[in-house]
Amino acid sequence: MAATTGASRASALDPSALMQIKSLSLRAKSVVEGFLTGLHRSPLRGFSVEFAEYRPYCEGDDPRTVDWKLLARTDRYYVKQFEDETNRRCYIALDQSRSMSYSSGEYSKADYARTLAATFGYFLRMQRDAIGLITTAAQHSTYLPPRTSNSHLQQIFGVLQRESAASESDFAGTLTQLAGLSKRRGIILMITDGLFNPETLLKPLGYLRGRSHELIMVRVLDRREVKFELPESSLLEDLETGERLFLNPDDAKRTYQQRFSQHEKELLEVCHQRKVRLLTVVTDQPPSSALLELVCGVGSQTVQGSHWAQDSKTPVGPSSRGGGR
Repeated sequence: MAATTGASRASALDPSALMQIKSLSLRAKSVVEGFLTGLHRSPLRGFSVEFAEYRPYCEGDDPRTVDWKLLARTDRYYVKQFEDETNRRCYIALDQSRSMSYSSGEYSKADYARTLAATFGYFLRMQRDAIGLITTAAQHSTYLPPRTSNSHLQQIFGVLQRESAASESDFAGTLTQLAGLSKRRGIILMITDGLFNPETLLKPLGYLRGRSHELIMVRVLDRREVKFELPESSLLEDLETGERLFLNPDDAKRTYQQRFSQHEKELLEVCHQRKVRLLTVVTDQPPSSALLELVCGVGSQTVQGSHWAQDSKTPVGPSSRGGGR
């Protein structure tokens, strides 16, 4: 039993090992239990029926609700909120466009994004929150309304488990659709690589904000997209358009990084205008890190992006999807 527990913890920390777990539900369970073990002595303590979430400490809060172990890990003060204080609906919007299939290693951004979606869903279900899912593939879009049952969570896992064929995606259009479907206030958790024109998000994010939703965008990037590391001159293919381009990395790197940086500024500006919390994660980082930021940030009303990923100043690439591949 001890060996099994140790393996689970290792999988929760090492993305490469984690991705070897075929079952998405077991993968999500490994991440969440490893995350909880890091905060408490056991996966069951502290996240019981009563405990719901963390929120930033505010003047006047009871000091007894401060999580001192979390303070030691994050150097920030957070208090525990309990279930009678919060009961939410969470909508996970998952990008399944062609650019998400990019990979420079053993698994793609899409694999990592599905793992994040399953992990967030599993954790929220533990808090007895209602979880919904909408996928953004243009031809095979799926919508599951928020529910709290375990059978519904398994249905979400089933949708996420399917290997989605590369397809065109209208992320802005899907968010507009979600604004019409989400009648009650909740959390909109968007998981995407962000490789689109950020200005297309202004209207749909405005619709969602108008319904008083809390908006969080988790941007998933591959390390090679972040650093533009090519060992030699290569023939690159745009995963969205199929266009091919032969590049010398030494000549192209500066231009790529300039456009990369400009795109980040545009995306951050849109998020700032619409009060969206932006988290950037690279696929070689433990998913538990994303979970920690999400748990500690929900309800904090953060406006500007919170970049906890390394090399955060090299986010999204050229304004067209898949550019620079």
